[in-house]
Amino acid sequence: MKLKVMCCIVVLTVLFFSSSAYAACTVSATPVSFGSYDVFSPGPLDTTGTITIDCDDKPPPRVTISIGQSMYSGGFDPRAMQLTTGSELLFYNLYTDSNRTTIWGDGSGNTMTVQGKVKNKKPLISTVYGRVLPLQNVEAGAYNETLTITVVW
Repeated sequence: MKLKVMCCIVVLTVLFFSSSAYAACTVSATPVSFGSYDVFSPGPLDTTGTITIDCDDKPPPRVTISIGQSMYSGGFDPRAMQLTTGSELLFYNLYTDSNRTTIWGDGSGNTMTVQGKVKNKKPLISTVYGRVLPLQNVEAGAYNETLTITVVW
């Protein structure tokens, strides 16, 4: 009998900060949804989400995107989702690269931010690479966490 953890979701909450009023911009994110997690699988569970920044006709030249610390683990490595009906934690992380070697954070410690250009009528879309660590002996159920995205230019 295989035990699976259902519906692991990291919801990225968007905060928008600007040091100067260059343009009207919108920031949106698609959740990093892991789906079912098999506690007996020897491999990690990987998925992706996106962060999109779209500006009007005078976009800022460069933006920096950071993702905040885990509210449950208190840090970046690892982050943790909490069981919605309890206090059990499921450990995961978010990365800037598809190889999942560079932790997406605020630039402190061993974390990196993502920088990019927003062009006129062409949004900047950044992929968030997620990974749940393998072989975690956790209770079945839904796990989630809300993180803060900060955009600075």
